Amino acid sequence: MALKSYRRACIGEAGFVLQSTNTTYETCNSITHILSLACAGVIATCAANQAGAAPNSGHLIIDRVANFGADLGLVVSIDGKDVGTFSEGRKYSGDLPAGQHTIIVRVDPNNNDAKPAQIKLNVEAGQTYTYTAGWSGQDMALTKN
Repeated sequence: MALKSYRRACIGEAGFVLQSTNTTYETCNSITHILSLACAGVIATCAANQAGAAPNSGHLIIDRVANFGADLGLVVSIDGKDVGTFSEGRKYSGDLPAGQHTIIVRVDPNNNDAKPAQIKLNVEAGQTYTYTAGWSGQDMALTKN
């Protein structure tokens, strides 16, 4: 049995009349359209999330310790290249290709001649590595979480 609905059809300034319309097709068409848009959104979101990670990579996160120093920047260097300076409340988060990497963290400005912290990290595909940069006495330290 077909569903029927009534809608208004304007007739000039005089008012309106009720018209009978068959909405079964219109309802199905609208639902199909909405579901198609929802599926497209899910697919686009999944593709965007996967596009950022290389297929043969791991993920590195370096947090700043809470008492690092509000006026100090944490400089992160990977394989001899600075990848960023991170202020209070910020952290490094990035993908690294599988294999061995040298990670160095240092402070900027370095008013007290603090020695940087350095580690060798053997990255495996699909793994996440989380470290916290902080202090060991007057020098920098990089601690695995």
